Amino acid sequence: MTRAVYLGSWRVDLTIRDGVRSPVAGAVLARVVAAAVSAAGAPSPASVGIILSDDAELAELNAAHLGKTGATDVLSFPLLPAGSFPVQPGAADRAADAALDFPLPPGRRLHLGDIVISVERAVEQAEAGRGGQTGDVRWSAADEVRLLAIHGALHICGWDHAEPTEETAMRKLENLLLQPDRWTGA
Repeated sequence: MTRAVYLGSWRVDLTIRDGVRSPVAGAVLARVVAAAVSAAGAPSPASVGIILSDDAELAELNAAHLGKTGATDVLSFPLLPAGSFPVQPGAADRAADAALDFPLPPGRRLHLGDIVISVERAVEQAEAGRGGQTGDVRWSAADEVRLLAIHGALHICGWDHAEPTEETAMRKLENLLLQPDRWTGA
Protein backbone atom coordinates (compact mmCIF):
# COMPACT_ATOMS: atom_id res chain seq x y z
CA MET A 1 0.00 0.00 0.00
CA THR A 2 1.32 3.43 -0.94
CA ARG A 3 -0.19 6.81 -0.17
CA ALA A 4 0.93 10.40 -0.32
CA VAL A 5 0.51 12.67 2.69
CA TYR A 6 0.76 16.43 2.06
CA LEU A 7 1.96 18.64 4.90
CA GLY A 8 2.54 22.22 3.84
CA SER A 9 5.37 22.23 1.33
CA TRP A 10 6.21 18.57 2.02
CA ARG A 11 4.84 15.42 0.44
CA VAL A 12 5.64 12.18 2.24
CA ASP A 13 5.10 9.06 0.14
CA LEU A 14 4.40 6.25 2.60
CA THR A 15 4.66 2.64 1.45
CA ILE A 16 3.85 -0.27 3.74
CA ARG A 17 4.96 -3.63 2.38
CA ASP A 18 2.52 -6.54 2.36
CA GLY A 19 2.45 -8.33 5.71
CA VAL A 20 3.98 -5.43 7.64
CA ARG A 21 1.95 -3.88 10.46
CA SER A 22 3.08 -0.44 11.50
CA PRO A 23 2.89 0.45 15.20
CA VAL A 24 2.62 4.11 14.10
CA ALA A 25 -0.18 5.68 12.09
CA GLY A 26 0.90 6.76 8.62
CA ALA A 27 -0.14 10.36 9.24
CA VAL A 28 2.05 10.48 12.36
CA LEU A 29 5.07 9.12 10.47
CA ALA A 30 4.52 11.67 7.74
CA ARG A 31 4.43 14.50 10.30
CA VAL A 32 7.60 13.20 11.98
CA VAL A 33 9.47 13.03 8.67
CA ALA A 34 8.20 16.46 7.59
CA ALA A 35 9.31 17.96 10.93
CA ALA A 36 12.77 16.37 10.55
CA VAL A 37 13.45 17.56 6.98
CA SER A 38 12.12 21.00 7.87
CA ALA A 39 14.39 21.20 10.95
CA ALA A 40 17.35 20.10 8.82
CA GLY A 41 16.71 22.97 6.39
CA ALA A 42 15.77 20.87 3.38
CA PRO A 43 14.83 22.78 0.24
CA SER A 44 11.10 22.90 -0.33
CA PRO A 45 8.67 22.12 -1.75
CA ALA A 46 9.95 18.58 -1.76
CA SER A 47 9.00 14.96 -1.25
CA VAL A 48 10.44 12.11 0.79
CA GLY A 49 9.65 8.41 0.52
CA ILE A 50 9.31 6.22 3.58
CA ILE A 51 9.00 2.48 3.21
CA LEU A 52 8.03 0.23 6.10
CA SER A 53 9.41 -3.23 5.47
CA ASP A 54 10.99 -6.23 7.19
CA ASP A 55 14.41 -7.69 7.98
CA ALA A 56 14.60 -9.65 4.72
CA GLU A 57 14.32 -6.55 2.53
CA LEU A 58 16.69 -4.53 4.72
CA ALA A 59 19.25 -7.37 4.58
CA GLU A 60 19.05 -7.35 0.76
CA LEU A 61 19.43 -3.58 0.59
CA ASN A 62 22.24 -3.60 3.15
CA ALA A 63 24.16 -6.15 1.08
CA ALA A 64 23.47 -4.50 -2.28
CA HIS A 65 24.19 -0.90 -1.29
CA LEU A 66 26.56 -1.07 1.68
CA GLY A 67 28.21 -4.46 1.20
CA LYS A 68 27.17 -5.50 4.71
CA THR A 69 25.70 -8.82 5.77
CA GLY A 70 22.41 -8.97 7.65
CA ALA A 71 19.51 -6.70 8.32
CA THR A 72 19.70 -3.28 9.87
CA ASP A 73 16.94 -1.13 11.32
CA VAL A 74 16.96 1.80 8.87
CA LEU A 75 18.62 2.76 5.61
CA SER A 76 18.52 6.14 3.92
CA PHE A 77 18.96 6.79 0.23
CA PRO A 78 19.59 10.52 -0.26
CA LEU A 79 19.24 11.88 -3.78
CA LEU A 80 20.88 15.27 -3.23
CA PRO A 81 24.46 16.05 -2.29
CA ALA A 82 24.98 17.11 1.32
CA GLY A 83 25.84 20.61 0.07
CA SER A 84 22.17 21.06 -0.86
CA PHE A 85 21.38 21.47 2.85
CA PRO A 86 22.64 23.76 5.60
CA VAL A 87 25.79 22.41 7.23
CA GLN A 88 25.08 20.25 10.27
CA PRO A 89 26.45 21.68 13.53
CA GLY A 90 29.80 20.07 14.28
CA ALA A 91 30.29 18.90 10.69
CA ALA A 92 33.35 19.56 8.60
CA ASP A 93 33.04 22.22 5.91
CA ARG A 94 31.27 20.88 2.83
CA ALA A 95 31.99 23.80 0.53
CA ALA A 96 33.40 21.47 -2.12
CA ASP A 97 30.18 19.44 -2.11
CA ALA A 98 28.16 21.51 -4.55
CA ALA A 99 24.44 21.92 -4.12
CA LEU A 100 22.09 20.60 -6.74
CA ASP A 101 20.89 23.53 -8.80
CA PHE A 102 18.65 22.82 -11.74
CA PRO A 103 15.09 23.83 -12.50
CA LEU A 104 12.23 21.38 -12.18
CA PRO A 105 9.24 21.28 -14.48
CA PRO A 106 6.33 23.41 -13.24
CA GLY A 107 4.34 21.79 -10.46
CA ARG A 108 7.04 19.19 -9.69
CA ARG A 109 8.57 18.67 -6.27
CA LEU A 110 12.18 17.90 -5.66
CA HIS A 111 12.53 14.35 -4.28
CA LEU A 112 14.99 14.34 -1.37
CA GLY A 113 15.34 10.56 -1.08
CA ASP A 114 13.91 7.46 0.52
CA ILE A 115 13.98 5.95 4.01
CA VAL A 116 13.48 2.20 4.47
CA ILE A 117 12.68 0.93 7.98
CA SER A 118 12.52 -2.65 9.17
CA VAL A 119 9.46 -2.62 11.41
CA GLU A 120 10.35 -6.19 12.39
CA ARG A 121 13.75 -5.04 13.70
CA ALA A 122 12.28 -1.91 15.36
CA VAL A 123 9.74 -3.98 17.31
CA GLU A 124 12.41 -6.48 18.36
CA GLN A 125 14.82 -3.73 19.49
CA ALA A 126 12.14 -1.90 21.47
CA GLU A 127 10.84 -5.01 23.21
CA ALA A 128 14.33 -6.31 24.03
CA GLY A 129 15.50 -2.99 25.50
CA ARG A 130 17.93 -2.40 22.62
CA GLY A 131 16.19 0.67 21.23
CA GLY A 132 16.89 4.35 21.21
CA GLN A 133 20.02 6.10 20.08
CA THR A 134 22.20 4.26 22.57
CA GLY A 135 20.82 0.79 21.93
CA ASP A 136 19.81 0.29 25.56
CA VAL A 137 16.33 1.81 25.73
CA ARG A 138 13.16 -0.16 26.38
CA TRP A 139 10.24 1.77 24.98
CA SER A 140 7.33 1.23 22.64
CA ALA A 141 7.76 -0.01 19.10
CA ALA A 142 6.03 3.19 17.99
CA ASP A 143 8.74 5.27 19.68
CA GLU A 144 11.45 3.21 17.99
CA VAL A 145 9.87 3.56 14.53
CA ARG A 146 9.51 7.33 15.04
CA LEU A 147 13.19 7.58 16.03
CA LEU A 148 14.24 5.56 12.99
CA ALA A 149 12.13 7.77 10.70
CA ILE A 150 13.73 10.92 12.17
CA HIS A 151 17.20 9.38 11.95
CA GLY A 152 16.67 8.37 8.34
CA ALA A 153 15.27 11.78 7.39
CA LEU A 154 18.27 13.56 8.90
CA HIS A 155 20.63 11.29 6.94
CA ILE A 156 18.75 12.22 3.76
CA CYS A 157 19.46 15.86 4.62
CA GLY A 158 23.22 15.30 4.91
CA TRP A 159 23.40 14.78 8.67
CA ASP A 160 25.79 12.16 9.98
CA HIS A 161 27.15 10.78 13.24
CA ALA A 162 30.59 9.53 12.22
CA GLU A 163 32.43 12.16 14.26
CA PRO A 164 31.69 12.86 17.95
CA THR A 165 30.65 16.49 17.36
CA GLU A 166 28.32 15.45 14.53
CA GLU A 167 26.86 12.68 16.65
CA THR A 168 26.19 15.05 19.54
CA ALA A 169 24.39 17.51 17.25
CA MET A 170 22.40 14.77 15.50
CA ARG A 171 21.31 13.14 18.78
CA LYS A 172 20.29 16.54 20.18
CA LEU A 173 18.09 17.27 17.16
CA GLU A 174 16.63 13.74 17.21
CA ASN A 175 15.69 14.17 20.88
CA LEU A 176 14.08 17.51 20.12
CA LEU A 177 12.12 16.02 17.21
CA LEU A 178 10.95 13.07 19.34
CA GLN A 179 8.95 15.50 21.47
CA PRO A 180 5.31 15.27 20.29
CA ASP A 181 4.82 19.03 20.18
CA ARG A 182 7.42 19.14 17.38
CA TRP A 183 5.36 16.97 15.03
CA THR A 184 1.79 17.25 16.27
CA GLY A 185 1.58 20.99 15.91
CA ALA A 186 0.54 21.32 19.59
